[in-house]
Amino acid sequence: MARVVAAGAVCVPDSDATAPLAPGWLAIEDGLVVDLGRDSPPGRPDEDLGDVVLAPGFVDLQVNGVDTVDFASADAAGWSRARRRLLSCGVTTFCPTLVSAPLTAYDAPLGRAAAARDDPEPLTTIAGVHLEGPFLGGAPGAHAEEHIRPADRDWLERLVLGRPGLVRIVTLAPEADAGLEATRLLVALDVVVALGHSDATYEEALAAADAGATVVTHLFNGMGPWHHREPGLAGAALDDDRLTPTLIADLVHVHPAVLRLAISRKPNVALVSDAVALAAGEAEVATAGPDGTPRLADGTLVGSVAMLDRAVANVVGLGVPIARAVEMTATVPARVLGLDTFGAVGPGGRADLVALDPASLGVRVVWLGGEPAPVR
Repeated sequence: MARVVAAGAVCVPDSDATAPLAPGWLAIEDGLVVDLGRDSPPGRPDEDLGDVVLAPGFVDLQVNGVDTVDFASADAAGWSRARRRLLSCGVTTFCPTLVSAPLTAYDAPLGRAAAARDDPEPLTTIAGVHLEGPFLGGAPGAHAEEHIRPADRDWLERLVLGRPGLVRIVTLAPEADAGLEATRLLVALDVVVALGHSDATYEEALAAADAGATVVTHLFNGMGPWHHREPGLAGAALDDDRLTPTLIADLVHVHPAVLRLAISRKPNVALVSDAVALAAGEAEVATAGPDGTPRLADGTLVGSVAMLDRAVANVVGLGVPIARAVEMTATVPARVLGLDTFGAVGPGGRADLVALDPASLGVRVVWLGGEPAPVR
């Protein structure tokens, strides 16, 4: 029998994200959201959450590390700590991200990621690894330039087929992918291709979209500037509906005015944390600037320390409706990955949910498959 959960406000996928939030309820059975409604449920709810905002669980497409845990080097205990921390921030699914390294250096961290993914402990779901590089172009950012190289189609094929389903996203630069052969291969293998760390022209970006690329990694960061006579990758991301741009909404990587413009222009923007560990891996060469954001010694931004719950609060503080912020943090990224969650498909989807404080938007409760998650 379904369990009915009521809340002071409910975010429902595909509803009007600009409309005021209203009370509602969800019916959960066998780990799925099987029904929903506005106002009061028929009969007394099994659980009344009070004034919270009940929303789909967040999905982070790009997270390199959490606190002191770097996913490139984490052991089993580190993976568990990081996943619990992500849950406490409302993240119910994520893509651990590995940055540019020698091709021989990926096997060990991918093996540890596979072991973490298969861990039976009820923790935030690992959708698959995001390889951010090493097949990057003219805007390397904090990536070590000695590791950046042209796309190796054969290596990618062996890697993806050797660990089925583990590699879920690959960020590459169109100019590093001769003939877009790697892009076409990855798309054929059901891997999401993201364009990033690139000085590609607008036309080159559209050609990559023609070849099957669907995402642009951290819009405005790691790409050529947007010029009115050469819009480049940023312009293509905003202009082509096939491309889902991701945004780091820590209010440092992208100016608030530009965040507002991008969010208003593209319904399919996804927020990402691009979080890095503060004392491990690539971040050990970084220092926190006056804004608390990790940087290289030359001032280059390394990543963020603002998790997705903070990203939601940040964009709402810029005037974005709560439902729209949740859409960019739950529904859009879930659909990028083709998930079967409530955030992606609505009724019938897995009951990965988060209850947010209506004032602070802090996380109160998280559910995985309809069950309260161990977030502390």
